[in-house]
Amino acid sequence: MSDSPPFPARDATGRRRILSMWFPRLAAERVARIERGLPPGPLAVVRETGNMRLILAATAEAEAAGVFRGQALQEALALVPGLVTRISVPEREAAFLTALRRWAGKFSPWVAEEGHAGLMVDLTGCAHLFGGEAALLSQVAEDCEGLGLTVRAAIADTAGAAWALARYAGGPVDPGRSGDAIDQEARATRSRAVKKKHWERGGPAPSASTRKAATGPIAPPGRTRAALADLPVAALRIDPDTVAGLGRLGLRRIGDLTGMARAALARRFGRELVKRLDQALGLEPEPITPARAPLHFAARLSLPEPIGLEADILAALDRLLPVLCDGLRKKSRGARRVRLELSRVDGGIERVEIGLARPADQPDRMRPLISMKLPDIDPGFGIDMVRIVAPLTEPFSQRQMTGGWAAAEAAAAKAGQTDALADLMGRIGARIGLEQLTRIHPAESHIPEKTETVLAAAWSEPHDGPWPRPARPRPLTLCRPEPLLGAEGADLPDAFRWRGRQFSVESAAGPERIAPEWWLDEDDWRTGVRDYWRVETGDGTRLWLFHAHGAAKTGGWFVAGEFG
Repeated sequence: MSDSPPFPARDATGRRRILSMWFPRLAAERVARIERGLPPGPLAVVRETGNMRLILAATAEAEAAGVFRGQALQEALALVPGLVTRISVPEREAAFLTALRRWAGKFSPWVAEEGHAGLMVDLTGCAHLFGGEAALLSQVAEDCEGLGLTVRAAIADTAGAAWALARYAGGPVDPGRSGDAIDQEARATRSRAVKKKHWERGGPAPSASTRKAATGPIAPPGRTRAALADLPVAALRIDPDTVAGLGRLGLRRIGDLTGMARAALARRFGRELVKRLDQALGLEPEPITPARAPLHFAARLSLPEPIGLEADILAALDRLLPVLCDGLRKKSRGARRVRLELSRVDGGIERVEIGLARPADQPDRMRPLISMKLPDIDPGFGIDMVRIVAPLTEPFSQRQMTGGWAAAEAAAAKAGQTDALADLMGRIGARIGLEQLTRIHPAESHIPEKTETVLAAAWSEPHDGPWPRPARPRPLTLCRPEPLLGAEGADLPDAFRWRGRQFSVESAAGPERIAPEWWLDEDDWRTGVRDYWRVETGDGTRLWLFHAHGAAKTGGWFVAGEFG
């Protein structure tokens, strides 16, 4: 059975109805909700873009004082010296929006996240359950006011139209920089200037109830084109360069585009503009795909009496691990990380987390690793709740042996060896960390230093097959190029000095020419083409020398390795 809700049926008019909710101050109001000890006053959340810090979101009080989205932090602090700032945490803001998505499920089962601060809800066949669309919007505003959130919402036949109305309905159209609009004239000569709001002229800031219930309009069914006509072209979700290009031609409202030939628009501004316009008008489908419920694998055991002995914790673990593994097997998942959480009677929580070198859905693969870390637990005055959770899983299925009897036995033996190695890596990783375990795989490169690559052992498979042999002998140890003293010219020297010792050349084999990889700019290979020699010195030392012909850097003679 699918985890997705059934596709919404169309209403009596045969049209879909989409609700768009936009939370313009989401990041700032999230901080205001969780940090109860914040000093009163304006608050803003800042994000780092390159070397700049820009305002991501601000509360209503900060916006009334002149702070706006995209403003430089230095400018905002100069304007509002008492501004309280916090750094944006995208992961927590995304989790907060996910929680709002679950709340929006009360209006329709078909809810999707839109961007970083918006939700899209397919209301088809659901609005009558709340007394109609107007009553539903009132319910949205009331709920968000209770949550301390600013919301702008709108309903239309298409997702693009609802998005545009929620964000741009009631706002002015930016005329751009063409100079032919009357609202670009000087303030003293402007005859149709928009009056400022009372708080922009120094009056009191808007009340909480006023700013929380700012919802957008409802476009009647079948009237999408008329509802969008007066909105700016930026409401089509197109990039700023396209908006500027349209403005230079005097095309500033969506109504200016609806009657134009699509082919001409596509040739001048690209297919994306035409696609967004047709999606907003309902000429091109734009499905709303709700997010699936996240996979959650956990089991909990509440104890009637506190425990503190390691044997008692293991007994509780033996009851919880089979339940966790049964849930993993039902979803064909294997755990990669397992965390044991122990709640103490004094309110503290002890945590033990392990990593597995291979995904596992069997208790005997997890229990030994967890038991190795139990001595680090401080039970305090006792533990009254035990919880096991698998925060990281991946698709996993048990191996099925096929083929003849001999093939099945060989495959089973190989699988047993792989599992034994994975268990060994898990035990070592429990001590020093799985990230410390690596394995080497061969790499496709003619550069001697690049014939192997280092991989994380827990997240890679062993190399299958023999190790490829190089065309020419390679030294036992490689080192970074070390210059030779007393060697000049391109001919192999008879004697040289290296690491404070004097060497004489008894025999040599070569040269082997290796060119740098021209598509990479590597500092070590900026000396150009190299000619390698295998040299045996008078005292029996066997070295790998090369002469760099010189390119971006000066060449010369160097030692690259030792044959042993």
